Amino acid sequence: MKITRDTISPTKVKLTIKLDQSELDDAEKVALHKLSRSVKVPGFRKGKVPAAVAAKHIDPSLLGQETVDNALSKAIATAFTSDDSKALERPQVEVTKFVPGDVLEFTAEAEIVPEIKLGNYKKLKVPKQEKISITKKDVDEVVDRIRTQLATRQEVKRAAKLGDEATIDFIGKKADVAFEGGTGSDYPLTLGSNSFIPGFEEGIVGHTVGETFDLELEFPKEYHAKDLAGQKVTFTTTLKKLEELVKPELDDKLAAKAGPFTSAKELTDDIKSELTKQKEREQQDEVRDALVKELVKASKTPVPEVLRKDQLDSIERDMTQNLMYQGVSFDQWLESKGYKSKDEWIEKEAAQIADDRVKAGLALAELSKLEKIDVDEVAVEARVAEFRDQYKNSPETLKQLDTPEVRQDIANRLITEKAIDKLVELNA
Repeated sequence: MKITRDTISPTKVKLTIKLDQSELDDAEKVALHKLSRSVKVPGFRKGKVPAAVAAKHIDPSLLGQETVDNALSKAIATAFTSDDSKALERPQVEVTKFVPGDVLEFTAEAEIVPEIKLGNYKKLKVPKQEKISITKKDVDEVVDRIRTQLATRQEVKRAAKLGDEATIDFIGKKADVAFEGGTGSDYPLTLGSNSFIPGFEEGIVGHTVGETFDLELEFPKEYHAKDLAGQKVTFTTTLKKLEELVKPELDDKLAAKAGPFTSAKELTDDIKSELTKQKEREQQDEVRDALVKELVKASKTPVPEVLRKDQLDSIERDMTQNLMYQGVSFDQWLESKGYKSKDEWIEKEAAQIADDRVKAGLALAELSKLEKIDVDEVAVEARVAEFRDQYKNSPETLKQLDTPEVRQDIANRLITEKAIDKLVELNA
């Protein structure tokens, strides 16, 4: 096999491959063996026809096509391996010459893992971290959340104020016509939670149970529903019930309800400890992210189009799913952000995010090769076990965890994690 390489770009190559007679003979034998299993010859059972006999009863054009297919399949894999090129996609193949039993010439073009030139990854700029300090305000905020969670509700007859839980009926109208999604009955609403559009909850403050009143409001201009964005509306609202939250005091009884604590001091000390650990993790994540960005900045990492597209698809898929939970479509979100089309969003925002991800992945993969970072099957199985526990109620996900593709993806992620750990260690 003769291979000629043409470098189209840093991320794409075109191989011109020529196979000789002996290689075509081998491919033809494989083709004959396959085709002989379906050929019918008098005196022989189907599937038991000798190849030499079957050859006389097989359409030459069919044999030639099967021979070419077999030769291409084997030659492409061998060619890219021997050329030291790792194809990122199925190569585009074009047969330029085929003489049965004599010669086969073809080209195979594909995007490949590009050559990565890492910068000095042992001397990267590490961001300076401030000394961790947990204030009394930080602790008090957590304590207040606990007090709110353990609060009791007490019905009141006074005027509503922020912090109360109101039960309301409401009908929203635009130009005296009720709009979709603007009606509710016996709806529980914590005043000050910012669950409704600006002005709604504040408008209930000061009213008493039994009152019916109109709230003249305007939807935000960036509201996801196009027909309501920036529109003036009227909510006819009835306050049916009002409850105030009675928060327990911070004492030993509260501490015992909040966890395995015997005193308020134990609770606040534990909160301070957990907040400290949380900030330490956040700082570590910031350092890791910053070092990866510095590594990419110091290195030359061409971006293959196929990897960019994979990341763009992933970004759009994740965003669409997150928006779905908010009741917003991807097209509505694009419009709310001022994008005229998905292509504009890709050009102005998503493409850069995708490129950054690809560059980081390629740079870390190169680092793992240089530092001989690898993971064994034990580590992979341990991570798979974590996922099995996490997705124990999802049979489809559990099934996928046993596929070679998913296990390889897990192995790659573990290698990436270890590569970042190494980066932190080298720049400590």
